[in-house]
Amino acid sequence: MIELTGVTKDYALGKTTIHALRGVDLTIETGEFVTVAGPSGCGKTTLLNIVGCIDKPTGGDVLFSGTDITSLVDRDEAKLRLERIGFVFQSFNLIPVLTVLENIEFPAVLAGTPRAERREYIDYLLCEVGLREYGRHKPDELSGGQRQRVSIARALVNRPDLVIADEPTANLDSETGRRILDLMKRLNTDDGVTFLFSTHDPEVMEYAGRVIRLRDGLVEAA
Repeated sequence: MIELTGVTKDYALGKTTIHALRGVDLTIETGEFVTVAGPSGCGKTTLLNIVGCIDKPTGGDVLFSGTDITSLVDRDEAKLRLERIGFVFQSFNLIPVLTVLENIEFPAVLAGTPRAERREYIDYLLCEVGLREYGRHKPDELSGGQRQRVSIARALVNRPDLVIADEPTANLDSETGRRILDLMKRLNTDDGVTFLFSTHDPEVMEYAGRVIRLRDGLVEAA
């Protein structure tokens, strides 16, 4: 599904250049459950953003199902993200004026999913993440862990081929974290959804089929 060859990413910080990725070579097969691990600042989030078409590399090639995503125009990137990629952000990125149900539903509306179909699946997702009774609440009425669960349900609503998750259990208690990981593992096993995580959580690493370790912008082990 994903192939990175010689991928670099530099950021300018004043007169200093930060080399976030220094030449990453990496392949992720369809249906894998992969965790990216490593110390803070090693390039985990940068790698996820490039794979997810949120950021572009400075150099190198990135293929998604054979398509060179580094050459896509903004409209095609947005279409790919909407139809094939689900995101779980550390900062949640929920829309404050929308309810929990509406936040989850929003990508499905953009994708043109019929209302009855999307509402049925959202009800299932709300049950799975333990938030069925919170569908009419706004994000500021929720705890951090509850907001994270909304973010996870939203990432799954369009039944993506790939889910990218940046520290998905960071704001969850251990029981809820296990429930979420069990749901994702079930989607991976039963539906073939590919998962790509970054994490510091040893329990998340235990769920993974493969752990990719980054250090100083390079793959240390895969």
